[in-house]
Amino acid sequence: MIPFASWSVLTVDFLIVLHLCLAGVALPCLLHLVNAKWRYEVRHISVAFFALYPLAVILLLILLFGGEMTFPWAGTFEQLPKWNNLKFLRVREIAGIIIVGLAYGAFVRLQRTSEDSPENLSRFKALAAAIPFIHVLYCTMVAWDFEMTLLPHWESSMFSVNYIVSVSGMFLASFVILLTILQNTGVIRQKIRLQIFNYLAQMMLGFTILWIYTFFGQYLIIWYGNISEETGRIYQMQYGDYSPLFWMFFVMKFIIPFVTLVFPFSRHNPRVIFFIACDIVLGSWVERYTWISGTYPTPHFPMTGSFDIGVTVVVMVTAFLIVRNRLKSTQVIK
Repeated sequence: MIPFASWSVLTVDFLIVLHLCLAGVALPCLLHLVNAKWRYEVRHISVAFFALYPLAVILLLILLFGGEMTFPWAGTFEQLPKWNNLKFLRVREIAGIIIVGLAYGAFVRLQRTSEDSPENLSRFKALAAAIPFIHVLYCTMVAWDFEMTLLPHWESSMFSVNYIVSVSGMFLASFVILLTILQNTGVIRQKIRLQIFNYLAQMMLGFTILWIYTFFGQYLIIWYGNISEETGRIYQMQYGDYSPLFWMFFVMKFIIPFVTLVFPFSRHNPRVIFFIACDIVLGSWVERYTWISGTYPTPHFPMTGSFDIGVTVVVMVTAFLIVRNRLKSTQVIK
């Protein structure tokens, strides 16, 4: 049987793939709602991430039917909250991913045909207004199921907000990495203006500030409440076996991005923006692993076992090939 610490790597990889898929649609949706003119330059590239949807579904099914390996509370005999019910969890997660698949898939199709007729444009605008609500509700459920309630009775009113901000910032950084690769390799048919990278850098800075705000807000609520069930988990993450990971993602998610992107000249330098994007993506991966595996910590660190490395390489290479093929099929790249 694979240890929970190693199996958590698969859970993190699933969450990364899932939120790349979802945020790839959410970004052009939000840019449309705020009437950002530069959305036309990036929206077809962004929605290419939705091609990861089948991979996310497969990984979800593996995790759901992994049972106790994914959710250690499923093997206990203690009195659990009604939310911690494996059958109910499977039903809601499968129903949730089907709903977002239908809604987001419809958005991608309508974005392609929105200018063909007034009817399509009207449906596109209506769906664009609904997507943010669907996105927040579904991501909240995912945050609760795969992270917050891994420790039964552990609750935080700020957790889902901090989670959504974190994975949204992770997507922006991943998007910058993709655009940089496409630009530097010369495969993209229409060059991306350097100003676009500045816009994305500003957004990454904004999400960095919002992340530390929600992170510290949650921290204050937990510590001032002084409830043992809540403070114990945070204390274990900070000072237990995974304390190096805790402080690592704190530095990578806040200190490095903030002290770099806060200066205007950094936000106009594509190389600096690319470096910060890589830093944020890696920090986000470590953050998710710390919240998941750190719930039941062991001396095992991620990427120190063959399963950890193997599953991550397979998932990420598969994801890259899927996105590349979608960009080719939509003629975004040569």
